[in-house]
Amino acid sequence: MNAITLLDYAGVTVFAATGALAASRKQLDIIGYLFLASVTGIGGGTFRDLILGVPVFWVGNRVYVLICALVAVLVFFTAYRIESRYKLLLWLDAVGLAAFSVMGAAKGLAITGSPVVAIVTGVLTATFGGILRDLLAGEPSVLLKPEIYVSAALAGAAVFTLGALVGLPPYAADLAGFVAAFAVRGGALRFGWAFPSYKSRPGRKPEDIP
Repeated sequence: MNAITLLDYAGVTVFAATGALAASRKQLDIIGYLFLASVTGIGGGTFRDLILGVPVFWVGNRVYVLICALVAVLVFFTAYRIESRYKLLLWLDAVGLAAFSVMGAAKGLAITGSPVVAIVTGVLTATFGGILRDLLAGEPSVLLKPEIYVSAALAGAAVFTLGALVGLPPYAADLAGFVAAFAVRGGALRFGWAFPSYKSRPGRKPEDIP
């Protein structure tokens, strides 16, 4: 099992956990846990494969669905023991985002050979599952929060792609991309890193126009 496969399994596991924890916050039944865990765990990769026009990864390998189901059941019986579940969700989401930004970029680069496509598929793989989770669970979307999120996935995908293009060993490129994405997202969570937001300005009065 290579580093990319390990990252893929790790990303599915932690994203599925964030989906199950979101279900616990909404006090759903076990079916709700299974659904949110699966959508979050495999949603981003499904979207990526549909865009790339390749067989959807979990259709040919049932391990991914089984991971989501196992994580959902485990969280269903243990979530009540976890304190500060929302904070835990955010940090697990950061781990999943970092892993999936690398995995998505690696698959996009392997299939198309295009660095641009690799970065785009890395970002989509890392963010789409979390966006679906928030929409379905009725949580505030990560896209509407001031902290850096998508840019962290962009950093991880870009660093991995650059490393692969300059000839770094696969494990080194994987690690560099993972660390870059997690560092940016972790910094946003810990220190509130954010880009300046747009602030509208009042229009000029007609008499002020020359």
